[in-house]
Amino acid sequence: MEARSPLSTRIGADAPPAGPRPLPIPVQRPHRTRYRTRRLVTAAVLLAAAGALPEVWLHTRATPSVHYATAEVSRGSVARAVTGSGTVNPVTTIQVGTYVSGVIQELFCDYNTKVTKGQLCAKIDPRPYQTVVDQELATLETAKAQLVKDQTNLAYAKLTYKRNLALQQRGIVPQDTADSARSVSDQAQAQIDLDQSTIAQHQALLSAAQINLGYTNIVSPVSGTVVARNVTMGQTVAASFQTPTLFLIATDLTNMQVDANVSESDIGGVSVGEPTTFTVEAFPDRIFHGTVTQVRQAPQSVQNVITYDVVISAPNPNLLLKPGMTATIVTDRREDVVRVPDQALRYTPGGLAGPAPTVGASPAPGAESDARAAHVWVLRDGQPTQVAVTIGLDDDTNTEVAAGNLAPGDHVIVAEQNWNGTSGSRQAAPRFFRI
Repeated sequence: MEARSPLSTRIGADAPPAGPRPLPIPVQRPHRTRYRTRRLVTAAVLLAAAGALPEVWLHTRATPSVHYATAEVSRGSVARAVTGSGTVNPVTTIQVGTYVSGVIQELFCDYNTKVTKGQLCAKIDPRPYQTVVDQELATLETAKAQLVKDQTNLAYAKLTYKRNLALQQRGIVPQDTADSARSVSDQAQAQIDLDQSTIAQHQALLSAAQINLGYTNIVSPVSGTVVARNVTMGQTVAASFQTPTLFLIATDLTNMQVDANVSESDIGGVSVGEPTTFTVEAFPDRIFHGTVTQVRQAPQSVQNVITYDVVISAPNPNLLLKPGMTATIVTDRREDVVRVPDQALRYTPGGLAGPAPTVGASPAPGAESDARAAHVWVLRDGQPTQVAVTIGLDDDTNTEVAAGNLAPGDHVIVAEQNWNGTSGSRQAAPRFFRI
């Protein structure tokens, strides 16, 4: 009989019998089943919440906070200026020149000298021209003496012809002698005519010489003020090719004019007879008044920039305006008016700038020529309120409010800013939940 180890004997005794194994019987654990069900319900709730998070986040992002930038309605002046430079000039300026050449012998006028018409201002050395006058005078006297001589010859020729004609009729002298005497008489008469023409010619030459002699006296052609003197004593002036200018005389400095070059973009706002004001650099805080007297049609082109000449007359009783000053033209000015910034007229809700009111719009009946309808947005109780206004003058910075429910101190909206969420444009990153 084979011997067995104790271990093999024990295992063999405990081994199940041969054949298919039966299924194990599950053990019921009620508390673990409830825990798993709870986890499934929690996961479903979290999934539903996670699906709703993007919608809530997007909704929060799409609701901006609007902040308005405002400007205060004020009261002050509005001036409309045109683009262009103007020069102050006397209304009438006379250039006093010389018709003859020579050396300046004397000067009687200087800068700022008050002169009257016909007043002597300078004298050119007259001796060369006086010599010409004397020569022409002597020549004229010679011609007159020649005339007297030829008149005597004519009288003798006529007497000879008359005597020979009588002798020829009596048959004492031949016909040829009478004809010869007649020819001499006719020649003497022709010489008289020639002498008279010569005298007239020398009289004209004498007159021209006397005129040139008179030109050596430089006199003022008008009453006014000498604003420029271009010669000195002893200077030689030559009038052979071009008349030299000796003096510049302004007729009346109490009435000046501004010669301005106005750009083509502004010329439409300038018309003849329109009252205007201007300033000069010497008196920046002083306003000078004038009237547009001319808007010249001829264009001026400088480096492809088109301008037009505008002439403005201005009184100058205190002589503050000097010839050559640079003027800045203001075609219209309103004092102590309600005004708003131009940005307020272009603002529309949503932050988009609307078109500015058309400058050339037709005014309503009874309204001023530069008044036109518009509207602004006023911030009242934190909310924008549209207010209809009638606007007037515009100086490219502020616009006059001619009519409307606006008062100084009101705040008009000029712009708006949109901020998303409490942190401005920054957004919180979405959070992910682990199930």
